[in-house]
Amino acid sequence: MISEYRLNAYHVMWLFVFFDLPTTTKKERKYAAGFRKDLEKDGFRMMQFSVYIRHCPSKENRDVHIKRVRSFVPPSGMVSIMSVTDKQYGEIVNFWGAKRSPLPETPLQLELF
Repeated sequence: MISEYRLNAYHVMWLFVFFDLPTTTKKERKYAAGFRKDLEKDGFRMMQFSVYIRHCPSKENRDVHIKRVRSFVPPSGMVSIMSVTDKQYGEIVNFWGAKRSPLPETPLQLELF
């Protein structure tokens, strides 16, 4: 029998939004800033400048947020969305240089709840 933890690790999802938006003109900068603000209003957090991440408790919830992101996309530029399971997210390996500030006590997974 599959444990509840193992089952949840495959159904709980994380969404990564990667984007490369033009910022040459004032109008393009406004669209890019608006896109980032819309992501944050929808519960995404900045992981890197053009990479935002969001926890989704189910595949159905993930689908809702993918539709929302699609509605935020500016008229030009590229936006990609990658969905990973909680198990896959937990296997991410990060490396930081020696000058990086100390990591927060609370992992990102726990901060979002």
